[in-house]
Amino acid sequence: MKELNSCKQAMLECMENKYFSIAHLYKDEKAMEMHIHDCYEVYFSISGGKQFLIDNRVYDIKPGDLFLINQYDSHYLTQIDKEVHERIVIMIDPDFMRSLSSNETSLDFCFTDRGEGFSHKISLKEEQQSRFLYFINKILTSNGYGHDLLEKAIFTEMFVMIGKIIRDKEEGNAGMQSTYNEQVDAILSYINNNIQNPVSISMLSAHFYLSDSYICRIFKNATGTTINKYITARRISIAKSLLAEGYGVSEVCEKCGFSDYSNFLKAFTKSVGISPKKYSQNCNK
Repeated sequence: MKELNSCKQAMLECMENKYFSIAHLYKDEKAMEMHIHDCYEVYFSISGGKQFLIDNRVYDIKPGDLFLINQYDSHYLTQIDKEVHERIVIMIDPDFMRSLSSNETSLDFCFTDRGEGFSHKISLKEEQQSRFLYFINKILTSNGYGHDLLEKAIFTEMFVMIGKIIRDKEEGNAGMQSTYNEQVDAILSYINNNIQNPVSISMLSAHFYLSDSYICRIFKNATGTTINKYITARRISIAKSLLAEGYGVSEVCEKCGFSDYSNFLKAFTKSVGISPKKYSQNCNK
C-alpha cells in the first residue's frame, strides 16, 4: 500500500476505492474547519501537542493517543502550537470494515458502540504503540503476490488488538476523559440538548449571564472553532445519522433545528458534497 502525505488525499482515496488508506504526516496541512466525512478515521499522534474537538468533547493530544472518529462525528483539530506534529491517519470505508466482521466479532464496534463512559480517545501504552506502528509498517511495505490479502489480514489483526484494548479499559472502568472546562462544558451541553431549537450567541449569553464577546472568546479558546460553526457542524452530523436511519428529509431538517429547508439544503450540500435527498438515497439503497 502506498503511504500518503495528506489527510485529504487519504480521505478521497478511501471513498473512491471503498477500501482504507494510510497517511503519515510530519508537518501541518492547512487545518480543515469543523467537518464530517463518510469514512471512519483513526488518528494516532506520535508527537502530541494539539487538541481535538469531537462532537461535544475537547481532548488534549499526547504522544501515543489514538482517536476513533466515525462518519457522524463532527470534529476539528485545534491549531494551538507551531510545533511539528507527527501523526498517522487511517481512513476506512465503513462497508469494507463491516465486510471483515463475523457473526461473533464486530470489527467496527470501536466506531459504533457509544455506551456509557465512551471516549473517542485511547491512550496506548508503550508496548501497544510499538505494536500499532508495527502493523502500519507491515501494511505499507506489503507488495507483490498476495499483498491485498496480507493488507486485509494485518488490518484485521490491528483492529482486533484495538478492540481488545477498549474492552479491557471498559472492564477496568479506565476510559480516558475529555478535558474539563466548566463553562465551555456547560455551553456544549446546552447546545446539544437544544440543537433542534433555535440557538444563537445572544441566547447563550442570556442563559449563562455572560457577555457575547466573553462567551465567544472562551468557546474559541477551548475548542478552536466558533459557536456558529460548531452548531452548524453538529446539526449536519445529526442530520447524516437521521438520514441514514431512514427519516425523511423534511423531518430531518426540523429535528436538526435549521430555520428553513433552504438553509438546511445549502449547509448540508456544502459540508457533505451532495444534497440531503441524494445522501438519503445512497444510505437506504
